[in-house]
Amino acid sequence: MSNRTKYVIGGVLVALLGWWLLPNWLAALLIVAVVAAPVVGYLMLDDSQRRRLHRLRNRNQLHR
Repeated sequence: MSNRTKYVIGGVLVALLGWWLLPNWLAALLIVAVVAAPVVGYLMLDDSQRRRLHRLRNRNQLHR
């Protein structure tokens, strides 16, 4: 099993545990925040940084 799969399974388990222990609205807010953080970080990059990131991905130097 790859490390990425382990992280995904762990994230799902933590989300389910949070959903069970926390109030529903707080658990949903937490999940939305975890998903939104990388998206906002990417959108904050300027064009040259985005191009550099795409070049690294195309050359398989950056793990997805």
